[in-house]
Amino acid sequence: MANSMTGFARSQGENEQLVIIWECRSVNHRYLDINFRIPEQLRALESAMRERISKKLKRGKLDCVLKYEIKHSSSSELNLNPERVQQLFHLQTKLKQHHSCIQEMTVADILNFSGVLDEAKPEESSMQKLALVVLDKALDALNEARTAEGERMIEFIQQRSDSVSQHVNALRTLLPEIREYLRTRVTSKLSELEQKPDQERLEQELIFYAQRLDVDEELDRLDSHLIELNNTLKQNKPIGRRLDFLMQEFNREANTLASKSQNATSTQHAVELKVLIEQMREQIQNIE
Repeated sequence: MANSMTGFARSQGENEQLVIIWECRSVNHRYLDINFRIPEQLRALESAMRERISKKLKRGKLDCVLKYEIKHSSSSELNLNPERVQQLFHLQTKLKQHHSCIQEMTVADILNFSGVLDEAKPEESSMQKLALVVLDKALDALNEARTAEGERMIEFIQQRSDSVSQHVNALRTLLPEIREYLRTRVTSKLSELEQKPDQERLEQELIFYAQRLDVDEELDRLDSHLIELNNTLKQNKPIGRRLDFLMQEFNREANTLASKSQNATSTQHAVELKVLIEQMREQIQNIE
């Protein structure tokens, strides 16, 4: 079953020290493009993370964001950074030399300043291990979301494929009428001539004219493309590139049909084919 390249997933995990949250968001892209927003402590794991992702995703622009929170127990000690406090007082003294209106800092002001309290840092190896575990959960959830979206796209494409088949069959039933119309049109033009044309040459010209406007081959190729499309949709692997190529082939045949059209009915079918093909192509841009 085909997957969409569009999806979002959020997964959370924790251990004794911290809580880790991964958010993964993907959109369509020609290749697999991965962007991370992670803490510096995990930069060494980026290569391993990319390898994990590439095993589960083949295409799409992927943004992965990691957030973490440190657990604080009631027995946790708060460690004051005296050097940081001294820097604050020194800065306050310098400011008061230039601005006498500077107020004295309160204890709350001091404690709220960055770096005054030394925050507990999680053990690095434990953090890395948990980050990878939660990333795997997020990727599985993302794949589920992409698969669900892909199923809806496949259903849409199959509906349009059925409509294309109906227009192809309708054009086939029009072929005898179109050929008779061409013969009548040419015969009518010839009857207006003062000099009768050579009968053998006339037959040759009629055959040539009919071959030039005949759409049997285009209809046959459309039938073949429809079979290939339905077979491709059943494959359990990335099929987006293959489908995109097929849409180019569909569009080529529809353009030829439109250029060979000889009456309003066949022109209408050709236009409807082009609309259906464009609708399928737009959906296929999001398929992995």
